[in-house]
Amino acid sequence: MNRTEATSRTAKNRLAAETSPYLQQHAENPVDWYPWGEEALDRARREDKPILLSIGYSACHWCHVMAHESFEDAAVAEIMNRHFVNVKVDREERPDLDQIYQAAHQMFNQRAGGWPLTAFLAPDQTPFFVGTYFPKAPRYNLPGFPRLLEQIAQAYREKKADIARQNQALREAFARMQAAEPGDGVPLAQRQIDEAARRLAASFDTRYGGFGGAPKFPHPVDLELMLRRHAATGDEEARRVAIFTLERMAEGGLYDQLGGGFCRYSVDERWVIPHFEKMLYDNGPLLGLYADAWAVTRQPLFARIAEETAAWTIREMQSPEGGYYSSLDADSEGHEGKFYVWTPDQVRALLAEDEYAVVAPFYGLEDPPNFEGEAWHLHVSRPLAHVALHLGRSEVECERLLTSARARLFGAREQRVRPGRDDKVLTSWNALMIRGMAHAGRVLDRPEWIASARKALGFARGTLWRDGRLLATYKDGRAHLNAYLDDHAFLLDALIEHLQAEYRNEDLAFAQTLADALLERFEDRAAGGFFFTSHDHEALLHRPKPGHDNATPSGNGVAAFALQRLGHLTGDPRYLDAAVRVLRAFQQPVSRHPEGFASLLNALSEQLTPTRVVVLRGPADRLGEWARALGAKYQPDTLVLALPEGLQGLPAALSKPAMTGEVNAYLCQGVTCSAPIKDLDTLFSVLRGGQIE
Repeated sequence: MNRTEATSRTAKNRLAAETSPYLQQHAENPVDWYPWGEEALDRARREDKPILLSIGYSACHWCHVMAHESFEDAAVAEIMNRHFVNVKVDREERPDLDQIYQAAHQMFNQRAGGWPLTAFLAPDQTPFFVGTYFPKAPRYNLPGFPRLLEQIAQAYREKKADIARQNQALREAFARMQAAEPGDGVPLAQRQIDEAARRLAASFDTRYGGFGGAPKFPHPVDLELMLRRHAATGDEEARRVAIFTLERMAEGGLYDQLGGGFCRYSVDERWVIPHFEKMLYDNGPLLGLYADAWAVTRQPLFARIAEETAAWTIREMQSPEGGYYSSLDADSEGHEGKFYVWTPDQVRALLAEDEYAVVAPFYGLEDPPNFEGEAWHLHVSRPLAHVALHLGRSEVECERLLTSARARLFGAREQRVRPGRDDKVLTSWNALMIRGMAHAGRVLDRPEWIASARKALGFARGTLWRDGRLLATYKDGRAHLNAYLDDHAFLLDALIEHLQAEYRNEDLAFAQTLADALLERFEDRAAGGFFFTSHDHEALLHRPKPGHDNATPSGNGVAAFALQRLGHLTGDPRYLDAAVRVLRAFQQPVSRHPEGFASLLNALSEQLTPTRVVVLRGPADRLGEWARALGAKYQPDTLVLALPEGLQGLPAALSKPAMTGEVNAYLCQGVTCSAPIKDLDTLFSVLRGGQIE
């Protein structure tokens, strides 16, 4: 392509200059796309044209389908260009816009939306029609997209008064959503945690694990709530819900049995067939959760899943610069799941006879095809003990054969055409993986995982923190976009977790800087809690203050949790007070539907019973032994900081005396600290007792 051709193409389609791989996927569409911004909004106002807003993400299968059917079609593009100002948005870079228009879809259609989201807006950004995927020709009980475009354009021209009335009603509905709800005078208490656990247990699938029926999502924050409840109360049902679900997920096709890592969700109730994209935001929390499951049960399965997920992340998702990439596509060579599925003949051709004899029954290759009637997606179909018994071999021998077979299959799969990778670096998702990697590394004593987290943390501080502000995304040498609540809250939480893996004064200082930015730029000073966007963010149709957990935990819940912990580490009451204001702000919705607010309830649990802080002082070479022993115990309400002799600049809350040549532990809770404890067994005894003497 010569320079004239390139300039012409860029002039017709402005997405080529964007950092988002999703937007770049549409850079050669015949559609006259704009990124979201003042240029598009100004044109819509000047020409009184409706905006066609299309929101998706690069790993989204149905986004690809709609793009191939409609956005790459010159005839469809002509209709779009004639009637609309066309705006393409990456929901991962602009979650603020996605939240608004997904909420609008819920209002219009009385059901959840999804991606691609297709919204038609008046020039003032108010939507008057919202849907998701539309086929080019009518099917699935959906209208054909070209015909729909013509109908929407006609309605905008001929029914402006009706649209204006509807838009006013929608804006009023958004305003009511934002209004502060008065509390009932009864603060949140243990009963909300109890009720959430009861409702989650009631929706638990006792046969296959997870909550409800198909499709099934991992819900790591709900499983974390159940594990924490078991640790706090001894609730065996809560333990069963979490552990059984994690077992079934690990054995299903949701988990990549050859390469590690989890897909986004299962389309069936048995976890067998996933929607094949792999998202960083799922795998970070699940990595930490599987390490916790090992700490609770000591089951080798959970340690293996954590190890393989960490290995996949470092191998395929960590950039040379240190940041973690966003996702892997569901599709390769134009077909969903093609990279992952097999036929028995393909597997048999790669394996020795005795290897295939184990693999075929274990992974279900002797069963009917489970993917589109013609292929097999690997999942654990029969326990290895049953396979061994049937073959008359020892389970140890079958395990050895399975391991060698998996290595052969993985090597062969690596030669296939790989799914696309979205290589932008998102601050919030990186923070989730930094936390998971640091936590799992600490629990399972894997220094290389902690090193991976350290590298990503260094990237975040060096590249995504610019001139006293946090930025939301990075790609190709460019960091930009005003960071959101989740970016600040998740990174603060990750820093506090990383401090337990390896303490550095600069990390604690950065955590305080992020916490101060949260209070200054995001807090609702009138009603408590944090807005999703900062006070100086672009003015949009609506300014959410989300408390409900979704695919990722609530930014408000994580902020409350992390601020409390930071308050206990630094002794600064501002952070503790802000966390209380968050819990008060969401008192009404949490009381009504506690099962939807697990991250806020995890914060509540540490507000009701303040976080315990174990401060270890002593020589660096001996601190490691104590830190490893404490890290391997499941103690979700306890922070452990190993502070070697000679460390200067500690806050007063952590500045405990170090006795030369020996380790001393101080157990602090609230404003009370124990006398120095010089024996590890004694420390464990005090921790089990729950009281500071």
